Amino acid sequence: MAKLKLGLQLGYWGSRPPAGAMEMVHAAEDAGFDSMWTAEAYGSDALTPLAWWGSQTTKLRIGTAIMQVSARTPTAAAMAAMSLDYLSNGRFIMGIGASGPQVVEGWYGQPYPKPLLRTREYVEIARKVIEREGPVQYSGSFYSLPYEGGAGLGKALKSTIHPLRTNIPIAIAAEGPKNVALAAEVADGWFPFWFSPRSNDFYSKALAEGFAKRSAPSPIENFEVFCPVPVVIDDDLEAAANKIRPMIGLYVGGMGAKDTNFHADVFIRMGYEKECEEIQGLYLAGRKDEALAAVTMEMVEDVALIGPKERIRDSLERWSETVVTTVIVGGDLSTIRTMAELTA
Repeated sequence: MAKLKLGLQLGYWGSRPPAGAMEMVHAAEDAGFDSMWTAEAYGSDALTPLAWWGSQTTKLRIGTAIMQVSARTPTAAAMAAMSLDYLSNGRFIMGIGASGPQVVEGWYGQPYPKPLLRTREYVEIARKVIEREGPVQYSGSFYSLPYEGGAGLGKALKSTIHPLRTNIPIAIAAEGPKNVALAAEVADGWFPFWFSPRSNDFYSKALAEGFAKRSAPSPIENFEVFCPVPVVIDDDLEAAANKIRPMIGLYVGGMGAKDTNFHADVFIRMGYEKECEEIQGLYLAGRKDEALAAVTMEMVEDVALIGPKERIRDSLERWSETVVTTVIVGGDLSTIRTMAELTA
C-alpha cells in the first residue's frame, strides 16, 4: 500500500472566522501532516488566513486550495506566491482554479467562457514572473503584458524580488477530463473534487494525455494529486453519512446553473445521472430536505471516508491504490489525530 500524505483543509469562512483554527493547525503539524490549505469563494480570501495561520508553523507546507483565477491577475498571484514562499522558507504551494460562471461573472464581473485557455495563460505568466529570467512580456487572448492600448505607457517589468525558489509548485483544481489533462500538462499538481477511487482509470487516462504534452519544469514523478476527502468517524454509519449528505446535496443540487454544474457532472460520470437529476430538481424547487434525503449511501461512500475507525482504515486501501498522493481532510481534533494514526 502506497503511503498517503495528509493535508489539513481549513477552507473558506462562513459568516465569520472558524473557531479553533489555530489549534487545528498545531494539532496537524504535531501529528505529522504534510500540508495545510485555505480556500476562497466570495467572502474570506485564501491568502490572508494562510499567511496568518502559516506564520505559526515550521514544517507544514502551506497552500491555497484554491485561489480563484479571476480574483487577481497572474502577476499579482505570482507576487503573493513569491512573498509567501519567502515568509514560509520555501513551503508555499500555489493552488489555483477557474471557479464557475456564477462566481466569475456574478462576483468578479468577468466573462467565464474559455476557462482552460485563461488558466493556461495564467500559469504561463505566473511562471515567467517567478522564474525572473527577464522583463515579463506576454501576448495572449486574455492577458497582454504590457497592456495593449490604454495610456500607451506600459513597460515590461521584472520582479524586484529575487525569488527564494524559481520553481514554486503550481497546482490546478479541475473536474472535467480536459481540465485534468491541462493540469498534468502545465502544472505541478492537481486538485480533484468529489474523487472516487473507482473513477481512477478515468482520471489516470486524462492525466496521461496531459503528461504526453508536458513541458513544465518539474519531472512527472514529482507531480502531486491533492484530494479533499470528507471524513466522519462514527460507529453509526447512517449518522456518519447524514453529515456528508448536506454537502453533496448542495454541490449537486444547488451549485451552478441547472445545465452547467461541474460538480453534478462528476457524479453523473460515476453513474448517478438519475440521482443527480432528482437531487437537483428537488433542490431548485426549494425542497432541500427531500433533496438531501435523495443522496444515496452509495454516493456518499464513493467520495467520503465514513464509519468506524477500522472501516476507514480498510477504505484507505482503495485510496492508496489511486493517483492520489495527499488526502486533504477537515473535521475536529480527534479526526486529525485518528487520520494520522491510520496513515502512519
